[in-house]
Amino acid sequence: MIYLCIVNTSKNILLNMLFRSVHIVARFSNSTSTSVARFFYSPSLLRRGWSFRASFISRCCSSVCVRSDIDVARDSVVKIFSFSREPNVVQPWQTTEKEYSSSGFVISGRRILTNSHVAGDHPYVQVRKHGSSTKYKAEVKAHGYGCDLAILSINSEEFWEDMNPLELGDIPFIGETVYALGYPRGGDSISVTKGIVTRVEPQTYSHSSIGILTIQTDAAINDGNNGGPVVMDNKVAGVVYENRSSCDDYIIPTPIIKHFLTAVEETGQYIGLCSLDISYQSMENDYIRKHFKMSTEMTGVLINEINLLSSAQGILKKDDVILAIDGVPIGNDETIPFRKKERINFEHLVTIKKSGETVLLKVLRKGKEHEFNIIVRHDQPLVPDRHLPSYYILAGFVFVPLTKPYISKSCKICECSSNRKAKKAGEQIVIISQVLLNDITTGYRDFKDLQVKNVNGVEVLNLRHLSELIEKCCEEDLRLDLENGRVISLNYTSAKEATSWILEHHGIPSAMSKDLKIESSQLGSSEAALTTQ
Repeated sequence: MIYLCIVNTSKNILLNMLFRSVHIVARFSNSTSTSVARFFYSPSLLRRGWSFRASFISRCCSSVCVRSDIDVARDSVVKIFSFSREPNVVQPWQTTEKEYSSSGFVISGRRILTNSHVAGDHPYVQVRKHGSSTKYKAEVKAHGYGCDLAILSINSEEFWEDMNPLELGDIPFIGETVYALGYPRGGDSISVTKGIVTRVEPQTYSHSSIGILTIQTDAAINDGNNGGPVVMDNKVAGVVYENRSSCDDYIIPTPIIKHFLTAVEETGQYIGLCSLDISYQSMENDYIRKHFKMSTEMTGVLINEINLLSSAQGILKKDDVILAIDGVPIGNDETIPFRKKERINFEHLVTIKKSGETVLLKVLRKGKEHEFNIIVRHDQPLVPDRHLPSYYILAGFVFVPLTKPYISKSCKICECSSNRKAKKAGEQIVIISQVLLNDITTGYRDFKDLQVKNVNGVEVLNLRHLSELIEKCCEEDLRLDLENGRVISLNYTSAKEATSWILEHHGIPSAMSKDLKIESSQLGSSEAALTTQ
């Protein structure tokens, strides 16, 4: 009995010593919690009845290691201060000065990653480190509106002292725990919130016209968190981004981040995400599959339309059925296998490609299978995702290109306009954003927000084209044909004279924006050169 008591006492002393040692090691080492857990749940320990203390030690080590991971990530997160002058969507010559605060984090190569809408077009950006009171001037090196990502650089050795870059990880699985870090508005200290991944699927970003892979989480994310990292196991799982159409919290996953970074590293800029530029429908109906001669084993999507600017034009045809992409079968519901039992839209395989790369499509056409290599190009929406400060004024009519920000502020223009496809390179939808009252514009007040189709019988390609057609008009009468069959008829000389009065009366600096002036001067120089030859 005495011998057994001594043995049990020795075991307890050794176990307690081991517990204290492991606790100290877990606090100060960089080993992961999973490796500690595996050691304490080894079969030899479980057979000896150490499972309770092993479980307890594992939980302690796990919580300590999680805190250590967050501490490391926290020191790499920065607060971003940006200042900009944003043009009025209706009166683009007027600007409003705005100040924003948001988040970002350090990555390899002495770079800071954040959202494009945070710093993309902003002329003045400052960055402050965690635990510092100093703001450092930053420069926007590259940005991409479609993926809402931007890279900042800081030319200060002091800033980069003790700054460790965060490593990009993989896409977390549904149900896994993640931590969102950033500087939400309403406070000045860094915030860390915990949540789980609830969904992984393509969504339309606030500044994009195509569906892009997105992570959804229930972690509390607020304004100001935009651009900050979401971490798991001491690696970045994604970047917080703004989704104006939803109240849910979304994350840009690492495949999209790597796509952006690779493009910038290879070309110095980011053109955009790729698209097949086609419209299609699902094939879940039994009879429609039979109508298009699909066998019982076949699944796919039916092509409805191929955009005139698509690289698939002349290769694919309407009523083709796409059966597979790069060897991956497409389901009748437009999805492909993703991970485990997850499925996502097949266009994900297109968006992650570089512009100029090809996809292999297996197509069913009139009952026969074909294979085509299609070059993918970056998406070129007819209605841009961001506002363009371009305008042209004649008499009291203000002409601007239609953009998504303009649609969001208009009560008359349907949001479906943003889904229209360009049929020609450089095409824009030119609308009348405002009708400033004078004798020339009498009776045309209600023509606001209507598209200009033709000028003196010539179809309008874009705003620059409209300004050229009007400036070079040699006729007494100027006729503008609008949508819905509306017509504006003006005396050209009187309209030009009224323009000067309008500019002076409303304090407008010029009848056209700077970009149109530059293009007009370049065009005039080219014409002069041709004349002298």
